[in-house]
Amino acid sequence: MSQSFVKGSISISRPPCVFPHLNGFTRKSVRKAQRQRICQGSSQFAASSSRPAAPGVSALPQLKDASSTQQHELFMQKLQQCCVLFDFYDTVTDLKSKETKRAILSELVDYVSTNRGVLVEPVYPEITTMVCTNIFRTLPPSENPDFDPEEDEPTLEASWPHMQLVYEFFLRFLENPDFQPSTAKRYIDQKFVLQLLELFDSEDPREREFLKTILHRVYGKFLGLRGCVRKQINNIFLRFIYETEHFNGVAEFLEILGSIINGFALPLKAEHKQFLMKILIPLHTAKGLALFHAQLAYCVVQFIEKDPTLTEVVLLTSASHYTPHTERALYFWNNEYILSLIEENNAKILPIMFGNLYRISKEHWNPTIVALVYNVLKTLMEMNGKLFDELTASDKSDRQREKKKEQEREELWRKLDELRLQERIAIQNNRHEIQFTYSNNNHLHDKDENTAAAVTDRIESDTWAK
Repeated sequence: MSQSFVKGSISISRPPCVFPHLNGFTRKSVRKAQRQRICQGSSQFAASSSRPAAPGVSALPQLKDASSTQQHELFMQKLQQCCVLFDFYDTVTDLKSKETKRAILSELVDYVSTNRGVLVEPVYPEITTMVCTNIFRTLPPSENPDFDPEEDEPTLEASWPHMQLVYEFFLRFLENPDFQPSTAKRYIDQKFVLQLLELFDSEDPREREFLKTILHRVYGKFLGLRGCVRKQINNIFLRFIYETEHFNGVAEFLEILGSIINGFALPLKAEHKQFLMKILIPLHTAKGLALFHAQLAYCVVQFIEKDPTLTEVVLLTSASHYTPHTERALYFWNNEYILSLIEENNAKILPIMFGNLYRISKEHWNPTIVALVYNVLKTLMEMNGKLFDELTASDKSDRQREKKKEQEREELWRKLDELRLQERIAIQNNRHEIQFTYSNNNHLHDKDENTAAAVTDRIESDTWAK
């Protein structure tokens, strides 16, 4: 799963370095120190001395001890109590109230899980208000932009003792046999779904796991929200691929989409095919592919199983990926189902695949990629040796023709250069001739003018003499 993590909720100002000129620590050791300092420091509640203290949460009677007529009112009161938020950065304040709220949340989980007839219409807005108050918050930028998922640990949500129980309660609420989507849809609407999807960028993997299960339930129970869910996930993926290259919940989204794709009806809608071509295929070029490649491959295979005609498009794309992720794309050839489809349609697929694969085997700079392509070519040769030999001969002939065309183009350009040079020389010669002629004409003109002037002067002198 993608673990380019975002800090859970608020940023903590760091004290200035006492010795800024010293840099005696490696990047890895500094990361380790930071991880030890903040690994439990994420919370949605600002740690500020000016923040007003949270109201206390008093213990109410147990729901199991109340009469049937009192349980509903007590249930509502406990839901309202759980809307009180606490500062989990402060480890010494409100300890009694924090524990009381934790106990109430635990009781609510059991109450909704084991009792029937408790989900009457008035509790739906109270439940969604309590859930929204506790889990919806803005996730700020990460304090560690150079996060390395193989070396660093995620920043965990400090308020998790309460938040975990809120997620657990909401899940049991959705799974309760008395749950009525027709009533809940007034509160679990598109706005709710959009906020829920944005939480998948949480750095805490425990939270993303709960969100994944909850989104599964929401997608299954609210038919009117399915299009909204798919559209918004598409938007998040597009932003991830082409803008931010960062989102923590990519793997979880792909797991959910694997189940959704499995339920697509045939023939596939244009919307679904566009999702394959515009989202899933470009995801192979995304940063951090190794963190979600297994889930991505599963989604692509689901599409191929639904519509085998898409095999050509997927394999052609995997064979023409001139990116650092070509190796991952070629791993599709290790899938037995895809290989069986290729073998069944080898007469049609081999001519499409051969050219790109052969070119990669000759031109790619990465020896690992070249080795993988050689294995693929060997597999194709074993499938249909006769066709493979024909394609090899045809490709060789094409390359010779292309080489001949290239030579002809070079010869044409050489001749054009020669003609251009000859034309330039001719222009220069004409220019010299024109200048020479002009100079001679000017000289003769000056000579004639001088002779005329001498004759005129003589005539004028003779006239004055007389």
